[in-house]
Amino acid sequence: MQTDQPAEVQAAALGSARTHCPYCALQCGMSVEATQGAVTVAPREFPTNGGGLCQKGWTSAALLDSPARLTTPLVRERGQLHPAGWDEALDTVAARLGRIGAEHGADAVGVFGGGGLTNEKCYALGKFARVALGTANIDYNGRFCMSSAAAAGTRAFGMDRGMPFPVTDLADADAILLAGANPVETMPPFAQHLSGASGCEGLVVVDPRRTPTAARANLHLQPAPGTDLALALGILHAAVAEGHLDTEYVRTRTDEFDPAWQQAASWWPERVERITGVAAADQRRAAAMLSGARNAYVLTARGTEQHADGTDTVSGWINLALALGLPGRAGSGYGCLTGQGNGQGGREHGQKSDQLPGYRRIDDAASREHVARQWGIAPDELPGAGPSAYELLDALGTEHGVKALLVFGSNVAVSAPGADRVTNRLAELDFLAVADIVLSETAAMADVVFPVTQWAEEDGTMTNLEGRVLLRRKAVDPPAGVRSDLEVLGGLATRLGRPPEAFPCEPQRVFDELRRVSAGGVADYSGITYERLRDGVALHWPVPDTDHPGTPRPFLDRFAHPDGRARFVPVTYSGPAEETDEDYPLLATTGRLLAHYQSGAQTRNVDELMAVDGEMFVEVHPDTARRFDLSDGEAATVTSRRGTVHAVVRCVASMRMDTVFLPFHFPDDNRANLVTSTALDPVSGMPEFKVCAVRLGRHRGTGRQASARQEVA
Repeated sequence: MQTDQPAEVQAAALGSARTHCPYCALQCGMSVEATQGAVTVAPREFPTNGGGLCQKGWTSAALLDSPARLTTPLVRERGQLHPAGWDEALDTVAARLGRIGAEHGADAVGVFGGGGLTNEKCYALGKFARVALGTANIDYNGRFCMSSAAAAGTRAFGMDRGMPFPVTDLADADAILLAGANPVETMPPFAQHLSGASGCEGLVVVDPRRTPTAARANLHLQPAPGTDLALALGILHAAVAEGHLDTEYVRTRTDEFDPAWQQAASWWPERVERITGVAAADQRRAAAMLSGARNAYVLTARGTEQHADGTDTVSGWINLALALGLPGRAGSGYGCLTGQGNGQGGREHGQKSDQLPGYRRIDDAASREHVARQWGIAPDELPGAGPSAYELLDALGTEHGVKALLVFGSNVAVSAPGADRVTNRLAELDFLAVADIVLSETAAMADVVFPVTQWAEEDGTMTNLEGRVLLRRKAVDPPAGVRSDLEVLGGLATRLGRPPEAFPCEPQRVFDELRRVSAGGVADYSGITYERLRDGVALHWPVPDTDHPGTPRPFLDRFAHPDGRARFVPVTYSGPAEETDEDYPLLATTGRLLAHYQSGAQTRNVDELMAVDGEMFVEVHPDTARRFDLSDGEAATVTSRRGTVHAVVRCVASMRMDTVFLPFHFPDDNRANLVTSTALDPVSGMPEFKVCAVRLGRHRGTGRQASARQEVA
């Protein structure tokens, strides 16, 4: 609802709400209180966070009335963005999209979404792309986040549920192997769920860096970046060779062990030690710790996924879990820690290029018929699968690529690999429109910018890392002049000739439609209602009817393949897509910081968080710094075959001497993704963010990169 009241008065009129944090997939329970013009947040008891919040959660209300907040549409005129009315902005976008589609075909228009959007927005965005625009060109930034684990989980278990068990189950684990994850820093309340395993001397952390999570481990395995798959094969070899294979489980609940073992048999721990740097004895110790535990888990995250062989790497860890008989057993299992707030739900309902709502495949005839019938169109009117996220971005403005792009909830100018190339591609578009809460680096390049609502200003559902669907409740009214993403899509759809009822703007109406369309799909939400969620019912999908209690542990009786059995997948190690040489002798890896989130578009506008980490840096071993004639605190350059990042040196004695670390939250010449590899996983389309060859140098210049399209009046 739009109003002319000041934002703080609107907030005071609404009181308080029980809701969830706007950041990561832990979706910590919090309360929002609006009194006397001030909005505050406080933690509340919820299974994932146990009454805790991280610094980002505690400061989340600061963005609601931030000076950086967008409160009016912006339209570019004569090279500069100027304030405009909503009708002008919507009319401009609809006219340009319609004209470009008519001249070049429907696929000349593209849509790019985000893993932080609510389920309702993800669903509406996918429907808008395929029905209102008729384009196959839609994907989202979750392709950069969890697509490899989704692909590996699907081929192993027949279904992608990041964690197919409640996170609280981890408390009873005697051993946990955590591969490529740093939750102590990236989702701090999660750390409490690791305490049982660490107390039993059973916490194993696999990470090239001595992160805060690795520092808590009973065993830290520190492989060279890009060698995770070799390490997984080495530990599997140790488990089988040392007699830890659960032969009865493998016989009764799995298939394809023999082909997988034929690949792993040649990766004995001593061979793996030469490649990874992880001692053979430690590989055997890790296998023994997991196999000797009463309850054990293997958990993976971005460190295993963001590689050109990320799907195979995750499969390597899943194979280990299957060999030990963990998945589908009460008190044990395999799971993936989803990163973005709605990283799980974000890929289930249609904004991923190859999927339709309910986690249906877009190339499946029965799925197309079901969804098309629900949407009132013929199945052959539905476009087919489009390119993956980076492929879509890499072709922007080219002869056969997208010429007009809509972006909702993503800042690709910072977050995409090969960021300088992607920024140049954005500048080549005929038209760019962005919906955001602040003027992100991507929004600053747009021809039209829509100011949209935030987490506390709207209702909507999210699906957390354990597949539990949550209701985030509205706590305050948005500032005057701000509309929801659903209102933006509805306004554009009607201008493009679709009836208003086809694109409702009320979240509950959209969710009820999502329920119907998801019915019978892998991710079946048909039994989830706002009423059940308001009543506090814990509903993990699938929930096929309104009497169904939900499915917190879907694999206890059978896996989701038609025969009910899990699949080993034969995988082998081939190394990173890019090797070091004399010119680029070091390996760079990237990751998140405690104080920041994703591209930093939100957290860089919170003073308290910037006070913690306000500048780009590169972590380097002191001896490596001296090798390049650098010292702690000195301005440096990190250069790969694609570009150069400016960063301040931080000497860290626990770093591998062949490795440097870059956080990816900072803009302009400080973008880590100026150097990252654009090599893609052939199965998932995931870029290789986690390893590339670089060299260090002294920074002797100043200046910021900017596109000619970025001026704002």
